[in-house]
Amino acid sequence: MTQRVLTGITTTGTPHLGNYVGAIRPAIAASREVGVESFFFLADYHALIKCDDPARIARSRLEIAACWVAAGLDTNRVTFYAQSDIPETTELNWLLTCVTAKGQMNRAHAYKASVDANEAKGEEPDDGVTMGLFCYPILMAADILLFNAHRVPVGRDQVQHIEMARDVAQRFNHLYGGGKDLFVLPEAEIEESVATLPGLDGRKMSKSYDNTVPLFEGGPKALKDAIARVVTDSKLPGEPKDPEGAHLVTLFDAFADAGQREAFRADLRGGLAWGEAKQRLVQLIEAHVGPMRETYADLMAHPERIEAVLQAGADKARARATPFLKELRQAVGLRRMVASGAVQAKADAAEKVALPVFKQYREADGQFYFKLTTADGSLLLQSQAFAEGREAGVWVKHLKLDGAAALDGAPVAFGDGVTPAQVAQALNDLQALEAQEQAAKAAKA
Repeated sequence: MTQRVLTGITTTGTPHLGNYVGAIRPAIAASREVGVESFFFLADYHALIKCDDPARIARSRLEIAACWVAAGLDTNRVTFYAQSDIPETTELNWLLTCVTAKGQMNRAHAYKASVDANEAKGEEPDDGVTMGLFCYPILMAADILLFNAHRVPVGRDQVQHIEMARDVAQRFNHLYGGGKDLFVLPEAEIEESVATLPGLDGRKMSKSYDNTVPLFEGGPKALKDAIARVVTDSKLPGEPKDPEGAHLVTLFDAFADAGQREAFRADLRGGLAWGEAKQRLVQLIEAHVGPMRETYADLMAHPERIEAVLQAGADKARARATPFLKELRQAVGLRRMVASGAVQAKADAAEKVALPVFKQYREADGQFYFKLTTADGSLLLQSQAFAEGREAGVWVKHLKLDGAAALDGAPVAFGDGVTPAQVAQALNDLQALEAQEQAAKAAKA
């Protein structure tokens, strides 16, 4: 079964070395796993809760998107988009708001922390609290549930929000599912093994501590200057140094292989000067991030390329979100009004005629094939050859039931000039129809 994994990146700053090692690098590696369908999005609506500087928001959106692409994110394999380009997110946010208890939001950690801070200062409990902050967990639930993500990698401080998303999803399923689970219940995925890099002073690398090492900004000089400021002990050149617990060694380990780690520790114990050790660290990091920095600089100089990538990702995301939101609107009663059942049947029939069609057939070579065409006969997908007809039938059923999620690994090729978004839309339309037909059969039973 394909596992959908969703990751949001808040657009309020510029990624540093700690972000790369702790979040960007492992997330990109995970997106390459077999059987994983990954969604990465710029959480720019969320950023508005924390930042009211439009220039900073705009700059951060570009910098973060460029960082992820430069770091190796395969935007053809994953769905990479900006939250603000998916209007279905805000519509679902409202649908979920209408089934979420205020008392539940009162217990959200971020809101409670603001109230506690205000009370400690003798101010009104809700002073400075916006509805964006108060309802933050509902928007986060909408991000996750819109794509029915199975897993959401988060830090421990975000686990409560995943639990809230599960609660809201269960309530919505109960009220409107009619016996069917409209929403998957997401699971928080806590990355216990992900490295937390120390900053220049040994504390966790964070902008709030002003102890970060730049990832790309400022080039090699900025990297060298930052590493030069890493705090070490006072041991002189030639004196043995203890690698265990040294912040510089932790930084080195994040980019070195096993052999390099062993050699670095041995040299420190043998008296390697801290200055030379820092120079080695700079060279190691530069070898790793230097080529990526060139790509980053090129993307920053051509923001239209990033915009094109995000718009392609938004098309891909909306091919999933639009039909699903249509199903949710139907579930809550936001349906088309018609004069009679006969008129509705006629409308339904017209809609079915416009749907794409799967066709299975056998060629003169004795092999079995299937294809997906538009209503007017244009080719969307063409399968490879199968020795038996039932093999082709299994894949057709898989694509009908699972929609675009089944494309990963499917033995098919796109028609000439056909985009992934077009195919995803067609498959998701068929998936929605299949779900409606199953629901209708269940109702009759």
